[in-house]
Amino acid sequence: MQAENHYDVLIIGAGLAGLALARQLLLNTDKRVLLIDRRAEFPPLKQKVGEATVQLSAYYYSKVLDLEEHLLREHYVKYNLRFYWKTPGRANDCYEHYSQSYIRYLSNINTYQLDRNKFEGEMLRVNLKNPNFEFRMSATDLDVMLAEDGGPHSFSFKAAGREVRGSARWVVDTSGRGKFLARRLGMTREGTIRHGAHFFWVEGLVNIEKLTGLTPQGIRLRRDRAALGHLPVWLATNHFCGEGFWFWTIPLHGKTSLGLVYDNQIFPRERVATLEKLIQWVCEEFPLFARDLPYRRVLHHTALKDFAHDCVQTISPARWAIAGEAGRFTDPLYSPGGDLISLYNTFITDAVQTDDDEELADKCRLYEQMMKSVYEAYVPTYAVSYDALGDQEAFTLKYSWELAIYFSYYVFPFINDLFTDRRFLAAFISRFSQLGPINKNVQALVSDFFQWKKRMRRPPTEVIHIDFTGIEPLRRAEKTFYQVGLSVEEARVVLDEQLANLKEMARFIAAHVCASVLGDVRALTNRPFVQGLDLLRLRFDPAETRERYAACEGAAEVYPWSFDPHVLRRFVVGQAAEPAGNEAELLAGVGGD
Repeated sequence: MQAENHYDVLIIGAGLAGLALARQLLLNTDKRVLLIDRRAEFPPLKQKVGEATVQLSAYYYSKVLDLEEHLLREHYVKYNLRFYWKTPGRANDCYEHYSQSYIRYLSNINTYQLDRNKFEGEMLRVNLKNPNFEFRMSATDLDVMLAEDGGPHSFSFKAAGREVRGSARWVVDTSGRGKFLARRLGMTREGTIRHGAHFFWVEGLVNIEKLTGLTPQGIRLRRDRAALGHLPVWLATNHFCGEGFWFWTIPLHGKTSLGLVYDNQIFPRERVATLEKLIQWVCEEFPLFARDLPYRRVLHHTALKDFAHDCVQTISPARWAIAGEAGRFTDPLYSPGGDLISLYNTFITDAVQTDDDEELADKCRLYEQMMKSVYEAYVPTYAVSYDALGDQEAFTLKYSWELAIYFSYYVFPFINDLFTDRRFLAAFISRFSQLGPINKNVQALVSDFFQWKKRMRRPPTEVIHIDFTGIEPLRRAEKTFYQVGLSVEEARVVLDEQLANLKEMARFIAAHVCASVLGDVRALTNRPFVQGLDLLRLRFDPAETRERYAACEGAAEVYPWSFDPHVLRRFVVGQAAEPAGNEAELLAGVGGD
């Protein structure tokens, strides 16, 4: 075998995960990398989905991969995530009829709306400038023989009419839904999330603020700008929400990405089986879009009936690994796909640089545990409380909770390069594991609360604007972005502070749900009542809640919250009860001893 046919790393698949991994390896090591792909066009003619980034992935692409200038020149800076709900009694045929929950201020960490084709084309361009990088397209008949004795793996494929043979110290599968290694090794596994999606791109900018009958001056001078501000909301990833589904609008240069994601167990998929049906449904469900979408030229569209999946194992001391959609994928809500790529690629890059077999085995065991833990932590968000998308109050509780965890336990360690420090990971896992049962209980609580509200409450008829960061624990979590260069010992202190912050936040969510069920804001500050909420035994039971509150309603002691617990007060006092229903049929207060 010729020496030039031996590589340190063979990467299978030149999508976002594979190109990013090659870039990370080339920047941080002197490894020789071969990237292969079966496609013949780069970037492809068809538009690629997965445009929105959040803080972790955006930091990875811009700072770790050193592509910040390209991102700022060729892509839009993203204005956070925004969520919209129809208002009962309104026509909902214009932007100002919709209630919103959002974050008004830009993040300390820039996020971006990626044109995937353009971004992947740039990564390929800069990778090709490195002499340690080789790229082969139109690769067919790929065969990989994984060595079992610690030696190099062998591979062969056909490209440009010739057979190519070689060996590689590491093999990394980033082949996407082809799942080359996972299928070969019998590692594929179904997930518990059963969601589908239908998405398309149209020519030009769909500016949702202009979907209105107001004049340009009226748009500029709307009184609700006192709450919303003046930044262009079309720069956000905008979500129009209903029970178990959401419809996105994402701006790209010269075009707009739009798509529907839905829970297959709730949403009638046949309603959106074709592009024509999807556009018709969107215009009926959210009538403001009838002002625009029927008149747009569609550039491309596609659909996925059931996209989530798991994987038994994604990294091995036998020197193979799996990243991106070739391994695990949850759901596009909150754009976690890029985050998983960022984490997995960082673990893989560190493992590739580890020569000692015993040390590598320890790292792979720990990294696999981390990869599984991160994936499994996402699952309740999508498999348990997805229905809560249908209500602004329930979803605001859900999202602010999830975002606070994300900021403090995902983004903070990543921007401090701590996820590959084994001393830190031991401390991280011990604390992160404490959030697992609390998170599952919070997700179930919010879902049951939504289902109860659907039967027992009439939603407010006024438009409501909520800034998520009005909930102080979320604001505290975001402040960890400013804590950089910390030692492991200093980072442990931050994790402990944020764990306490999150536990208080979980208690607040439970107390707010109780107060909303009772229709009594005094429950939020009733010390014996709030103290009696057991975070490890939360359950939604309105009858029990009333019984518990009645037993301590006259208590004078005030619970010592470290923030204002009345931030969502308008939901507690602003919703009328439906005619009395049979609550015995419902999961009926929260917690209890």
